Amino acid sequence: MTQTIASSTLSRRHLLAGLGAGAALALAGCTTTNRASIADATPSRGNIPPEYAAAYGVINDGEFTIPAIDLNRMDPQFLRREVAYNGPEAPGTIIIDTPSRFAYLVQPGGTAMRYGVGIGRQGFSWDGRARVQYKRRWPRWTPPSEMIARQPELEVYRTGMEPGLTNPLGARALYLFQDGRDTLYRLHGTPEWWTIGKAVSSGCVRFMNHDIIDLYDRAQDGATVIVNQASGGVTV
Repeated sequence: MTQTIASSTLSRRHLLAGLGAGAALALAGCTTTNRASIADATPSRGNIPPEYAAAYGVINDGEFTIPAIDLNRMDPQFLRREVAYNGPEAPGTIIIDTPSRFAYLVQPGGTAMRYGVGIGRQGFSWDGRARVQYKRRWPRWTPPSEMIARQPELEVYRTGMEPGLTNPLGARALYLFQDGRDTLYRLHGTPEWWTIGKAVSSGCVRFMNHDIIDLYDRAQDGATVIVNQASGGVTV
């Protein structure tokens, strides 16, 4: 599998579509910004454009309030942005490029939405093709028996951990099945946003809560997910 994904600029229209209500209202009050001026304001450490500050600000999501992300502590390459896409995968496909720590949602019109992700640490990684069997808002987290055996302190969660801001699955989860069977791997949010770009999980792919909400709203049940660990599988 070979995709070619070229860098592009953040789309204000797509950013608005992925925001929580509070952040969307904040952006709506801003002066209209065209793509050229956004390109001039590509985020860097210490230089965060207001579009990004709004996108990663406080989100009131049902009974939970997701805190803002300290963007000055984030590597700006892992912030959400729209990029050009010239590969063979159909719109709606989700590509996880583990070497680069990026996830892509292929969109119509030769673009993809790119997200920074955290991946499984060595010995807990997985690759291949799967499908999104279903999606959940504020999911319960139930550690597998194998994880409880490694970490006995998790026994209290054998029947599941209630949803919430400290739940390891975060605000949303997409459940991956292969040949009709649960892979036990998820695309999910995390309250530990500072782990994005690192290999720290037990195999699942973690997103900032703000980004998994955006992906959840765009992705369809049944979407193809390609987890690629081959170096050079996706070129930016």
